[in-house]
Amino acid sequence: MGEPALLPPPHAVARLRAERLARSAKPFLARGGPKGERCPGCRLVPSHCICGLRPQVPARAGVCLLMADTEPLKPSNTGWLIADVVPGTFAFGWARTEVQPGLVALLADPQWQPYVVFPGEFVASERVVAEVAPDDTVPGKRPLFILLDATWPEARKMFRKSPYLDRFPVLSLAPEQVSRYQLRRSRRHDHFCTAEVAALCLELAGEPQAAQVLDAYLDVFTHHYLQSKHQLPPERDGPAHAQLRAALALALARG
Repeated sequence: MGEPALLPPPHAVARLRAERLARSAKPFLARGGPKGERCPGCRLVPSHCICGLRPQVPARAGVCLLMADTEPLKPSNTGWLIADVVPGTFAFGWARTEVQPGLVALLADPQWQPYVVFPGEFVASERVVAEVAPDDTVPGKRPLFILLDATWPEARKMFRKSPYLDRFPVLSLAPEQVSRYQLRRSRRHDHFCTAEVAALCLELAGEPQAAQVLDAYLDVFTHHYLQSKHQLPPERDGPAHAQLRAALALALARG
């Protein structure tokens, strides 16, 4: 059975998913579970629910997800996990012809220093940065990482056709590890899922505990997802769960 827990309160991605479903002309049918049944709190089949494991840790940094049209509907989307863990997570649907007022207001909010996270090889060099500015450079401002949550072809289009992002620096990541994400295939080993990118950003922002919890939570989610896909029970005493417990304990001890 899944973790016995009440549904967590809806966060930014959950609200965006509800709005997207409300606009759908026909129901979105995700594969898996009896008749496609999935937990509304974690999008896994009920027998593999992880709502009772949802961690949240303090983080000064924020994350702004610009999501391609169907991303909020996909059970494998990992932007949802970022919103589970990082309290300052915002989510907006992307459209070529309009910008949501809430996004405009967020990007203009003086408490934030936005960074567009995108590979530097596709950007003019004068916009590219490899580090997050320390507080003494941008006093009083919190880093806000803008992540284009989409497939790689969609993300490139979103980057080109979002001129309101042109005034912000582009944070180009150069991670050494290979992506561990197993739920969707990429032709390139250096393509990371959205949650992995967010964890790398949190690390750069001096938030190692939040980064470690997010990485561990991604591993737990992946484990439950794949176990349900193969009709196997989750290993609740296995390495993924143990790593999440350890990361949470460390975050609480240092929080």
